[in-house]
Amino acid sequence: MRTTQGPTDHVVVVGAGLAGLSAALHLLGAGRRVTVVERDPLPGGRAGRRDVGGYRVDTGPTVLTMPDLVEEAFAAVGHRLADRLDLVPLHPAYRARFADGSSLDVHTKAAAMEAAVEQFAGGREALGYRRLRQWLERLYAVQMRRFIDANFDSPFQLLHPDLARLAALGGFGRLDARIGRFVTDERLRRIFSFQALYAGVPPARALAAYAVIAYMDTVAGVYFPRGGMHALPQALADSAAEAGAAFHYDTSVARLERSGDRITAVVTDRDLRIPCDAVVLTPDLPVSYRLLGRAPRRAVPLRHSPSAVVLHAGTDRTWPELAHHTLSFGAAWKGTFHELTRTGALMSDPSLLITRPTAGDPGLAPPGKHLHYVLAPCPNTDIGPDARAWGELGPRYRDSVVAELERRGLAGFGSSIEEECLVTPADWTAQGHAAGTPFSAAHTFPQTGPFRPANLVSGTVNAVLAGCGTTPGVGVPTVLVSGKLAAARITGPRPRRSTVPAPRPVPKGTAV
Repeated sequence: MRTTQGPTDHVVVVGAGLAGLSAALHLLGAGRRVTVVERDPLPGGRAGRRDVGGYRVDTGPTVLTMPDLVEEAFAAVGHRLADRLDLVPLHPAYRARFADGSSLDVHTKAAAMEAAVEQFAGGREALGYRRLRQWLERLYAVQMRRFIDANFDSPFQLLHPDLARLAALGGFGRLDARIGRFVTDERLRRIFSFQALYAGVPPARALAAYAVIAYMDTVAGVYFPRGGMHALPQALADSAAEAGAAFHYDTSVARLERSGDRITAVVTDRDLRIPCDAVVLTPDLPVSYRLLGRAPRRAVPLRHSPSAVVLHAGTDRTWPELAHHTLSFGAAWKGTFHELTRTGALMSDPSLLITRPTAGDPGLAPPGKHLHYVLAPCPNTDIGPDARAWGELGPRYRDSVVAELERRGLAGFGSSIEEECLVTPADWTAQGHAAGTPFSAAHTFPQTGPFRPANLVSGTVNAVLAGCGTTPGVGVPTVLVSGKLAAARITGPRPRRSTVPAPRPVPKGTAV
């Protein structure tokens, strides 16, 4: 494995998002001195927090899976997850509601889910689910260590017996078709393939290997931290600070000083000069490349994932049909993905993710109030409306989403809203996210594994990238891995704990 060159005693990490915090902890655990520079007043990056009229709003991801990766980051400095976070396992992990009026609770326990599938779609589909679950477990075991939790220096590193095992499992077929070999009910196929949208690819075109995300969502378990998702980066930052990291919040990086091919110092917008031996850059790729003064050449420009409109709504009521996470599917499916990734049109029949974090922690809202997070996927600004257009389009689209929720049974949703915050691609653009999307580069085959933008950039011998734009990709588990991989580029490989598959940490909370 290639590593940075020269001394690495003091490392500056630019960005206190999940990738930067993971990198900081792994660097500290390897004996490096670490300084973290963050433009926001709090840690978290995309996993930030906003206080809106007494509501504590998570501005980023709402789904936490694979807590063993969080445990690994804490363990790098001798800390324990159980002492730092109160994780509550969610049962059900999701509730799926369909346009025909049917619904299914998605359980991560095998027996509970098999029974639910049998009641929902019959014994044959339940048997198919059992086989699907076994396939997902094998797929994850083959992929995690070799293809996800791995630094690549060359595509030739793919030539390993695990590649043949992945091919034998059908990992290079199409996701939707492979899921269809196990379950034929279209509603069930959606539950185990919608995760491809996280990777920016329609299920009909995504590699079956991306079913590993469905493993994380529907097998490994879904969790919620007391205090909201922002409790995760805050706990990681506190752990890093106790282990010796220095943090500079409300501070942006203006430029990098260099001598030849070495970065020698990070200079902030406050004229603070921080000498360094190496640097980890976690902003979105265009920002990192601008700071480095060069961008790698690619034969084909990067394609970006769809974006999202998010409505954070503080309400005076809630609806019993909503679980902590509810997937509200429209009748359309393939046509929806065509709009999102091809024509650039807003979804004519949207599928929505509705999260009710106050189901797990009522303290996130004022007494007797509730918090709802509604995510509607939308085209990115490369193929859909540009950031300027969203200034006018955003409020109108917000009204259409609220009206759609009411048509789907959430009567009075609009009138229940007391405080709200609307986030559109214009906001993602203002935060520096390419193509107005927080989901970065899509996981097409030419943008996956060794073909994804590398975490080492030629022309600089002591700078490393981390975050969702580089390897291994998008999602809370993968950006935690990206921070660890970035640290390994500086420290060299360290003995690693098994993540395939590991027992879940014992949470302090009780199931909701």
